[in-house]
Amino acid sequence: MPNAKVLSEKQAIVAALTDKLQNAAAGVLVDYKGITVAEDTALRAELRKNNVEYAVVKNTLLRFAVDNVGMNELDGLLNGTTALAVCHDDPVAPARVISDFAKKMQDKFTIKGGFMEGKAVSMETIQALAAIPALPVLQAQVLGTMLAPITGLAFVLKQIAEKQGAPAEETAAEAPAAE
Repeated sequence: MPNAKVLSEKQAIVAALTDKLQNAAAGVLVDYKGITVAEDTALRAELRKNNVEYAVVKNTLLRFAVDNVGMNELDGLLNGTTALAVCHDDPVAPARVISDFAKKMQDKFTIKGGFMEGKAVSMETIQALAAIPALPVLQAQVLGTMLAPITGLAFVLKQIAEKQGAPAEETAAEAPAAE
């Protein structure tokens, strides 16, 4: 039987993990066996850039936290080396960053499973989330789509002005003089 101090420390860790799981938009469990310190440092830097929390966790403590939030489906994945990547504001970020890193590392770094909004998700769902571009890229695509008709209109108007015999710059310069 562990002493009271060790038990209270472990209960605090389980409470913190439970809170992290409850408040996370999404998360991914990974097996990190075999990666070097340099590779782990690069992964952690990329995760920080994307506002993703990443930590190596003990399976037993994580199992208690997973059971506390009702995601018992993840219990079977909690064996071997386990790390947890969670994000509170972007449900796509953990899957995207971890999936990209797993492709680079091949057999050394594998995704075990994941969850989204308090429910365990399949590997297909994780792969689908990983395929979604980052939020700034999506915003740029939407903005480009909105600006395309305006750009096309400006191009057509310039072509019409040039076709009528005067370049658009001269037409614009002569307009105030004509008044």
